[in-house]
Amino acid sequence: MSTDVTSDEHGNRVPETETQLASDRMPRESVTVIVTLLVATFVVILNETIMNVALQRLMTDLNVDAPTVQWLSTGFMLTMAVVIPATGFILQRLTTRAAFLLAIGLFSAGTLIAAVAPGFGVLLLARIVQAGGTAIMLPLLMTTILTLVPLSRRGAVMGNVTIAISVAPALGPTVSGIILDHFSWRFMFVFVLPVALLAMAIGAKFLTNVGERGHVKLDFVSVVLTVPAFGGLVYGLSQIGGHSGAAALPIAALVIGVLCMVAFVFRQLKLQKSEAPLLDLRAFKFRMFTVSVFLLVVAMMALFGVVILLPLYLQNVLHLQPMETGLALLPGGLAMGLLGPVVGRLFDKLGPFPLTVSGSILLVLTLWQFSMLTADSQLWWVIVLYAVLSLGLALLFTPAFTTGLNPLPPHLYSHGSAIMSTLQQVAGAAGTALLVSIFAVVSAVSGFVAGMQAAFLTATLIAVAAVVLSAMMRKTQGAAAH
Repeated sequence: MSTDVTSDEHGNRVPETETQLASDRMPRESVTVIVTLLVATFVVILNETIMNVALQRLMTDLNVDAPTVQWLSTGFMLTMAVVIPATGFILQRLTTRAAFLLAIGLFSAGTLIAAVAPGFGVLLLARIVQAGGTAIMLPLLMTTILTLVPLSRRGAVMGNVTIAISVAPALGPTVSGIILDHFSWRFMFVFVLPVALLAMAIGAKFLTNVGERGHVKLDFVSVVLTVPAFGGLVYGLSQIGGHSGAAALPIAALVIGVLCMVAFVFRQLKLQKSEAPLLDLRAFKFRMFTVSVFLLVVAMMALFGVVILLPLYLQNVLHLQPMETGLALLPGGLAMGLLGPVVGRLFDKLGPFPLTVSGSILLVLTLWQFSMLTADSQLWWVIVLYAVLSLGLALLFTPAFTTGLNPLPPHLYSHGSAIMSTLQQVAGAAGTALLVSIFAVVSAVSGFVAGMQAAFLTATLIAVAAVVLSAMMRKTQGAAAH
């Protein structure tokens, strides 16, 4: 694939034909593999936030309170955070086709269970099964792209991946809002199931293996440690401050989570010396990988916090119906989707620095404006803010993914993808849990709008870290360059 790139190797690419060149230089089989994985990934990630607009309806239909129903979203992200660390092992032991069928099979099974769930407990179980499939799909897509796509074209291809990774969560509320306006909440899953089954059929027929299979052993101690490590952190964040009389339990969960996380890290460092770790932390030796991971963590906390809080504001303060809520969020989701490939091409020309700095500044400014919303705010202003926020995130995601993964050597591809995906999900779950907790505590004392303002102000302060991290971003040449 690299023999045709002589004109590019001298330093400057030809941006106007970049997408065409990328597809021309890749075998048709490689394009088929990436497109199939991309479509499947979009479908499974869409379900990560599809529940957010439906939470009010589900509280009534299933007779549960707000902190309980929140676990349909947080539990999904938490399950992914627990499963994704094992995907480095799964992707090395299974063929690409087998890993895909396992992922889409779990997702389809969870979707079917959700569609017929008789109550909250079964619905939560279904979401957990769905999340297991989604967790495998994300690193599978990233590892496959790193293996198949030439280094000089990764920015453009990663721009298309942004559509699945960042646009699908943003479009979730829109899709569910339109469905809820005409059908039961069960149809959020009924409509998705045929698409998932079609993707499974296409993958079973056309997918070929990418890379080489390894013979690494699964470290069960590491797997066991991931549950209290990530589970304790997210549970503690979601519960602390909710009830002053029961504060000891969430604090204990946080302490256990931190201790188990430390034990998990030390376990991986020990395994690196003798046998294959569950997550190879040597990826953090690459400075741009580390900076990019932390930048993505901050961005995901902001994205998922906003995606769950904004529908609550639109429905409870501005009194929008579910479908109207979804349509109000649609311009932002579309903006992120349309800009992903454009940002990818700009990244290949300019590098990450100007894009990430601009994006992080937009992130801080829009979140600050969200914190000033009141009961009298105009709907058009909320729509504009969300669209600008989406622009800021689009400028962050593609450069961060590409800059972070480029310098890794091939044997760290699956581990780097797994680390990045794991911390994204932990950040999303923690961000959602933290902001919802702040919202609940403040609103109980000072009212709904005050709670919303406090949560968005917290998100603004978190986003300031993105400006600092963005200023540290530099272009990476990558181990794949030789």
